[in-house]
Amino acid sequence: QLQLVESGGGLVQPGGSLRLSCTASGFRLDYYAIGWFRQAPGKEREGVSCINSRGVSRNYADSVKGRFTISRDNAKNTVFLQMNSLKPEDTAVYYCAALRTVQATCVMTGPWYDYWGQGTQVTVSS
Repeated sequence: QLQLVESGGGLVQPGGSLRLSCTASGFRLDYYAIGWFRQAPGKEREGVSCINSRGVSRNYADSVKGRFTISRDNAKNTVFLQMNSLKPEDTAVYYCAALRTVQATCVMTGPWYDYWGQGTQVTVSS
């Protein structure tokens, strides 16, 4: 069974940090670009960040640039999202998704992605 599982969400105070993980089972992530998306209550899903299959190209939404860092460890079949300087507006369910491509760049176009995780809740509140 092909599956993506997110972990690392939780409750954190403004200015705090969290590290999300996205681990694949049933398939290797080596040939997949990975995207992180989020959806807050009453809002549309938005792309947060993505990384290409080799980990050399990354993109970020303007709202998280300079605060979030995406990385991957293909040996561990896992992609990470380090989130620093968290703000209340970062509160959302965060999803990772996999897109089978070995292109040199990545895109944060949700409908293009092949597999999705179940999501992990991130709440930033004092």
